[in-house]
Amino acid sequence: MNLGQGYHLMYCTNVHPGETWPETFEGLRTYLPAIKARVSPRAPLAVGLRLSDVACRQLAEAGCLAEFKAWLDAERLYVPLINGFPFGSFHREAVKDDVHQPDWTTRARLDYTKNLAHVLAYLLPPGLEGGISTSPLSYKPWLAGDAARTQAVFAQSTQHLAEVIEELVAIRTRTGRLIHLDLEPEPDGLLENTAEFVAYYENYLRPQVAQHLQSRLGLPATQAAQAVADHVQLCYDVCHFALAYEDPAAVFEQLAAHGIRVGRVQLSAALKADLPADPAQRQALAQEFAKFAEPTYLHQVLVRNHDGSLTQYPDLPAALPHMLDSSAQEWRSHFHVPIFLERYHQLQATQADIRAVLALLAHQPITRYLEVETYTWEVLPPDLKQELGTSIARELAWVQQHLALPPAPLG
Repeated sequence: MNLGQGYHLMYCTNVHPGETWPETFEGLRTYLPAIKARVSPRAPLAVGLRLSDVACRQLAEAGCLAEFKAWLDAERLYVPLINGFPFGSFHREAVKDDVHQPDWTTRARLDYTKNLAHVLAYLLPPGLEGGISTSPLSYKPWLAGDAARTQAVFAQSTQHLAEVIEELVAIRTRTGRLIHLDLEPEPDGLLENTAEFVAYYENYLRPQVAQHLQSRLGLPATQAAQAVADHVQLCYDVCHFALAYEDPAAVFEQLAAHGIRVGRVQLSAALKADLPADPAQRQALAQEFAKFAEPTYLHQVLVRNHDGSLTQYPDLPAALPHMLDSSAQEWRSHFHVPIFLERYHQLQATQADIRAVLALLAHQPITRYLEVETYTWEVLPPDLKQELGTSIARELAWVQQHLALPPAPLG
């Protein structure tokens, strides 16, 4: 897959409220045609579709899926990616750590992901890969550092992933469509960073899933190993890896060394600030960060200290009292701000990490699937809110400007 032949750029529709299929479809009809007219008037436009469990099951009912596919075709839209991370409600109520519920130890998460796979297999244009992003298995604070419980979660989650991969292999055999799960590390997820992801992939996922496929499908060992590599990939969320202070080039190099593919890059930016020594200036920064402390989503804070160590807080309200800690050198907070934003008053955005990723994509075949994911529009400070369609179009246009490659041909 050669990025020189183009890329598929889209935005994730989890920015639109709606948990039922009628609500979801209404948001798509309201915004997608107008956004396409602005950013891709002549070529088809990719869509990063978000479906809750309820919406997915409703969409799969008789007639709905065919109707949706006909609408996509008529509007010259296509769906290569689905966001399968948030299972249920994602707007206008407290989500916080419930975004990880149900986790991968549950049948509910397994069944939801299988349903998403069948919807995507129907919608996916021939010749393209499909990807379903999903949670980093579970939420680390729930396990409270208990090694035995953590090992049990890894084992049970991997067994459920193996059952999904078995289904994805069957879909590929039947339809010729390759669909992969894109595991998405994030702060306080059971998988937070490259080291944890690679360790899980090597120690649990690859051996356990390959053994399952050999036993259940009779695949030879080499073919089973290849199926794991094809069907379980990484969702590289730029915001999340910036929060971990990881260099994109180093991440991609480590993944390649272990034969792990990147299923998609989610283009997203976090907030950050270099901390001055003056306490009054630090208090002013705390006031700026406090504007983003809202009750819907988790906004984890990772602090880089002068000695190079990291200090982590589960949410902004827990971090703000520690702004005067003299050991702290830089703060980064998990709040997806519009990617065209370089700074906000005294705060900065991690836009430089996006630029670095786009520069790498221009020369390396890391992935062809790029998804802008700024789901926080409703909870942004008022002076950051443009009209939603205008804001989304501006983000997509910013990527088009900074990634000097032609859009990928459909098919």
